[in-house]
Amino acid sequence: MSPILIVALMVALYLANSVKILNEYERGVIFRLGKLLPAPKGPGVILVFAPLDRMVRVGLRTIVMDVPPQDIITRDNVSVKVNAVLYFRVMNPAKAIVEVESFTYATSQLAQTTLRSVLGQVDLDDLLSERDRLNRDLQRLLDQQTDPWGIKISAVELKHVDLPENMQRAMARQAEAEREKRAKIIHAEGEFNASERLSQAASVMSGQPLAITLRYLQTLTEIAGEKNSTIVFPLPVEFLNLLQPKKTAGADGEQPSK
Repeated sequence: MSPILIVALMVALYLANSVKILNEYERGVIFRLGKLLPAPKGPGVILVFAPLDRMVRVGLRTIVMDVPPQDIITRDNVSVKVNAVLYFRVMNPAKAIVEVESFTYATSQLAQTTLRSVLGQVDLDDLLSERDRLNRDLQRLLDQQTDPWGIKISAVELKHVDLPENMQRAMARQAEAEREKRAKIIHAEGEFNASERLSQAASVMSGQPLAITLRYLQTLTEIAGEKNSTIVFPLPVEFLNLLQPKKTAGADGEQPSK
């Protein structure tokens, strides 16, 4: 083979090795002689002339990261374990490579420390009932800290709050007490409403003496319909007062005569 053909083959192999293909969701951060080029390349076919150029691939898709369970002591001194899920994506590939050594590892560590810091300032009741507000606070704080890295935090969601067994039993007793409280209140309201209705019914019957007799006959009809041989005769309470002995006080404080 002639030297020209050998050189041509070497140049062809070098050019073929310099051709890189980037997907639609990828960008290539190029360092030429150690200096960062102004704009990332891609997507599509690009040329990377090694060893002058060095390319770092950066994905632009949303990354879903699981934040490991963190031991947290709430403001009311309750020890819990909380884990979360983090959604973020790279908005500026050049900053993500130049400003931080490993943006995925740095974002994970920042999410863990921020999770402990924010949740340690709230009570247990707020941690369980106000997750939406806490998610927004975490997202806002993380987004502010990762913005210099060219990373956008789109969402932070608390997944699970692991409570100690003694706290679970205490909360179960509290919930049971709340249910009993509501049941007693409902029962008392029912008794109050029933007493008002009975008072109104007594006022109506007092104006119509025959109403009591009709009510008595209706009660006998209901008892007879149940095939019961018992017959109830109502006795007015006023009759009992007639049977009680009357007492009269003596003039000189003597014992009253019967």
